[in-house]
Amino acid sequence: MAVSKETTMYNNEEIRIVMVGKTGAGKSAAGNTILGHKCFESVFSPESVTADCAKAYGELDRQKVSVIDTPGLFDTNTDEETTRKNISQCMAYASPGPHIFLIIIKLGRITEEEKKTVEKIQKIFGKSADKYSMVLFTHGDQLSGTIEEFLKESKDLQKLVAKCNDQYHVFDNTISDSSQTRELLNKIRKITEKNTGNHYTTEMFQEAERAIEEEKQRILKEKEEQMRKERKELMRKIVEKFEQRIKEAKEDAEKEKQRILKENEKQKCKEEELKRKIKEKHEKELKEAEEDTKKEKQRIQKEKEEQKCKLKEELEREIKEKHEKELKEAKEEMEKELKEKMKALEEEQEEKARREAEKSLSVLAKTKTQGSTRLIARLLSLLK
Repeated sequence: MAVSKETTMYNNEEIRIVMVGKTGAGKSAAGNTILGHKCFESVFSPESVTADCAKAYGELDRQKVSVIDTPGLFDTNTDEETTRKNISQCMAYASPGPHIFLIIIKLGRITEEEKKTVEKIQKIFGKSADKYSMVLFTHGDQLSGTIEEFLKESKDLQKLVAKCNDQYHVFDNTISDSSQTRELLNKIRKITEKNTGNHYTTEMFQEAERAIEEEKQRILKEKEEQMRKERKELMRKIVEKFEQRIKEAKEDAEKEKQRILKENEKQKCKEEELKRKIKEKHEKELKEAEEDTKKEKQRIQKEKEEQKCKLKEELEREIKEKHEKELKEAKEEMEKELKEKMKALEEEQEEKARREAEKSLSVLAKTKTQGSTRLIARLLSLLK
C-alpha cells in the first residue's frame, strides 16, 4: 500500500507509527496487534529477530495505518554505525515523518537502558520528539489491576511516562480484540490534534542531526581547546622545571668549581704524598688481586680433583654393578642350562629303562610261567 500524500488527520491520512525499544520488549508482537494480522516475526528470544527496519500496512475502521519495526534501536550491544544506519532507514520508511514514536516497554521492572529511552530519542530525533512520543506497555495480561495502579508503584515508570507528556497505553498481545488498537489510534489522533495536526517531520530530524553534529563539534572543539591548554600548561611546567634544573646545575657547578680550586690550593703541598699513597694502594690492590687469583685457581683445581675423584668412584661403582649383574645373569644362565641338561638326561635314562622293561616283558610273556606273571605285573607297575 503506497503512502498517501500529506493532508490532515481528518481526511483518513495514514497514521505512521515508529516502534522503538529494547530487544525482547515485544515490539514485533505489538506491531502485529496494531495491524490486526501477523506482519512481523515475533518469537521469545534474547536476540533481536528484526535484523533491519521493517514496515507493514493495515487498516482499522477505514483508518490506514503503517507500522515501522526497528531492530533493538537502543540496545547497548548495537554499535553507533549500525544505530545511525537503522535510524536513517527508519526515517525513510516513515517519510514524510511519523505521527508517533511508540516506546515499547515490557511490564515489570524497568531497566537502566529503558529509563534513558526518552533522553536517547530526544538526543537522536531532537528535543521536540517528546511531543510525538508515547509509552506502550506490553504483556498487559500480567496486570493484576489497572495500569494506573501499576504506575503508582513505580517512580521510574512515572518519570518515564511524564517525559512523554503522560502519554501511554497498554497492550495485551494475547488477545485479538481490536478495541485496544482502536483506543490507541484515538490517543494518537488526540496527540496529533494537540500538535496542531502536524507530525514529526524530516526537517525536524535533519535539525536534530545538525544539532547533534554541532554538539559533537562543540565538544570536539572544547576537548581540543582543553587539550591545547593542557599541552601549553604542561610545556610551561616542563620549561619551568628545565630552567630551574639548569639554574640549579649552574649553581652546583660553580660551587664545585670553587671547592675544587680551594681544594687544589690545599693539596699542592701534598701532591707527592698523595701520589705515593695512590701507588702503594695500587700495588697493594695488585698484590691482593694476585693472591685472590691464586686462591681462586687453587679452589678451582681442588674442585676439579674432587669432581674427578667423584666421577672415578661413580664410574668404578657402575662398572662393578654392571660386572656383578653380568656375573649374576651368567650364573643364572648356567644354572638354567644345567637344569635343562639334567632334565634331558633323566628323561633319556627313563626312556632307556622303559625300553628294557618292555623288552623283558615281551620275553616273559612268551614263557607264560607263574613266576613270570608276577614279574610281568611288577614290570607293568614300573612302566606306569
